[in-house]
Amino acid sequence: MVLPVPVRSVVSVCLGVGVLSGAGCRGPEAGGGGAAGDFPELTVAPTEDFELTGDGAAPSWERAQWVPLHRRGTGGLVYETRERLLYSATGLYILMDGADARITATMAEDFLDLWNEDVFEVFLWTDEAYPVYFEYEISPLGYELPILIPNFQGTFLGWRPWHYEGDRRTRRATTVLGGPRASGATITGWRAEVFIPWALLKPLQGVPPKPGSRWRANFYRIDYDGGSASAWAWAPVGGSFHEFQRFGILRFGG
Repeated sequence: MVLPVPVRSVVSVCLGVGVLSGAGCRGPEAGGGGAAGDFPELTVAPTEDFELTGDGAAPSWERAQWVPLHRRGTGGLVYETRERLLYSATGLYILMDGADARITATMAEDFLDLWNEDVFEVFLWTDEAYPVYFEYEISPLGYELPILIPNFQGTFLGWRPWHYEGDRRTRRATTVLGGPRASGATITGWRAEVFIPWALLKPLQGVPPKPGSRWRANFYRIDYDGGSASAWAWAPVGGSFHEFQRFGILRFGG
């Protein structure tokens, strides 16, 4: 797919139980590391665990600031998009919020190519010594795509989690504003609330984080109102969402 502003790599992530193709996916080379001051930074506040409602109503969210995502490129949609983060002894909490006019989402299963429709995305690079990071996507209808990405100089594959159950399974909820949570519905916005357990990220290094820990991360949104893709990002990257060396910095507070 060719977009006015490239959203993902030229060939998107390959999915499978393990690897579907030994050939791998080719993407552009990862961006340069740069100095720490080149990247946006966010301090993640600690919290006790809480239940998800999809609308961010839990009082715990008052501890987290809203952080804006920025429109990639020029033209297209100008919907406000933002996110909040918290962490606990058991995992990471993420709340993403975006203005919208229509739900462009038809997929009704997990582990599909959700990025081809309206989606929020989370990328977590827990240790800069290794080119491996976790990617999470969620649609307005509440379907998810959690995958682990080894990325060697732009060649990357998506791996599905094994024994994805119990304390290794995410919790998630979505809510829609101004209309029904249905494909094609006219709305004013939508939110996604996600809990990613540390147990799911094993054996990535740097997990679980401690007060003072530093991770790299990025947060994205894609929306298809008007028949073409518009995209947002927290940390600016080039032509691929997978340019992990350009991700922003998360610092875990005490």
